[in-house]
Amino acid sequence: MESAPPSSARLVTSVLPPTDWTPSFSLGGVNKSYKHQYANIYFVRLRLLRKEVERRAQARWKDVKGAPVLVPRVLDVLKSQLCYIVGTVYMDMPLKPNVLEDIGRDRSIPPPPPREKIYSADDIISLEDESGRIRLIGEPVEQARLVTGVIVAALGLETPNGDFQVVDICPAGLAPQSDTELADEDDMEVDDEWIGVVSGLDIGSSSPADAPIQMLAEYLTGEVGGREDQASCAKISRLIIAGNCLSPAASTLDGDTVGDKKTRRYGHDNTSFSPHPILNLSSFLLDVGSCMPIHLLPGDSDPTGAILPQQPLPRAMLGAVSSYSTFSCETNPTYLRIASGSEGSSTAPSTSSSSKKQYTRTILANAGQPLSDMFKYLPTPPATRLSIAESTLRWRHIAPTAPDTLWCHPYFTTDPFVIQQTPDIYIVGCQPKFQTSLISERGIPGLKWEEADKRCRIVLVPRFSETGLLVLVNLRTLDVQTVQFDVEGMVSGGGEVDS
Repeated sequence: MESAPPSSARLVTSVLPPTDWTPSFSLGGVNKSYKHQYANIYFVRLRLLRKEVERRAQARWKDVKGAPVLVPRVLDVLKSQLCYIVGTVYMDMPLKPNVLEDIGRDRSIPPPPPREKIYSADDIISLEDESGRIRLIGEPVEQARLVTGVIVAALGLETPNGDFQVVDICPAGLAPQSDTELADEDDMEVDDEWIGVVSGLDIGSSSPADAPIQMLAEYLTGEVGGREDQASCAKISRLIIAGNCLSPAASTLDGDTVGDKKTRRYGHDNTSFSPHPILNLSSFLLDVGSCMPIHLLPGDSDPTGAILPQQPLPRAMLGAVSSYSTFSCETNPTYLRIASGSEGSSTAPSTSSSSKKQYTRTILANAGQPLSDMFKYLPTPPATRLSIAESTLRWRHIAPTAPDTLWCHPYFTTDPFVIQQTPDIYIVGCQPKFQTSLISERGIPGLKWEEADKRCRIVLVPRFSETGLLVLVNLRTLDVQTVQFDVEGMVSGGGEVDS
């Protein structure tokens, strides 16, 4: 086997500090309180997005026949006169989980299994604000494929029975996007740095993907293949693990073993607890972390809090890799601002001067819980997971169904899930299959902060334990490639690429 390239050959990128437009999701200070009501999130969300939606709606409908006017309160709509209102979508769905029904149910009757879908023909879609709620009707409402918590403007008129007949729906649209280039000289040499993304390693599951995970580690560290393969993997500057690195912990219901205090140690049952998944994960992270930076996001099966935003996994549980400054335990979701660099050490950005063109990219990543929750609200087809992910960018909100059907922290003065800046790359982990698309939106001349064009690469990353798929994203061009590590018995990665 040919020797691997030296570590200094690996391309280097650096992480820039967060900004006001790409805030941290870490809980601390006043945000750590659980004493507030969840209704505050909806009020704050509407306050943050109302002006943006109003400006977009005014620019969209300014030439509509009838000169529609903005009505500040949804309950003050003008009867039989064309107007538009702004508010929060609420979907009254008979099949939606109801905690009061769960409490009132006879305890001797087991609850029904969770539904894959909660939409039905009896769903009622309303728009609400601080004044009240009005029902939306009309074909545009169905075509818009809305979910609870979205802030939109609705153009229409009130019917004699008090409903609002909708003619058109206007979301906030893509948020402003920052300039990605740090230098503009056209004659500079340009490197193609890539980032690797995997999700759903599920280490410790009943059908472990030990062989593909080992193959993945060897590929990322340049220990397999010829010089061409090693030169290719050296362009991968860092790895993002987007949730579910560990499988859910198995528990036994055998009263004979669990009830025996002699078999317990440190509060767990020796016969059901195994440290091997953590040790295997630590070994994998150490192998890869010695060659490139790693960003580890928790998922719904990882040992951290279940509500969003999930806080970082404890570094101490991950062994020797926790001592590496290039290993980062991130929140879920998280923003990463990545700046291109030059060739240098694999463990730190190069500080030497370089003539290479530099640029920065903003990455927004999550482990997939918001998308999986919104997927239950909509019929498929026509809705797809990729189209829903695109809609969240146009709605300017990562998780609109939180806190209605998706657990989240009871924020009081802010809603961190509002997208204030369109990311260059939007990563969603733990999905059934690989899908990607490059969406764009032209700027609106004369509309403040909205004149520049925007574009974003959406990447849905499948579970590695089922597909063996590593997704590579080019930071400069936003192109996407996949590498599959396959053994007999694994499901094919497949996927769709919509450029």
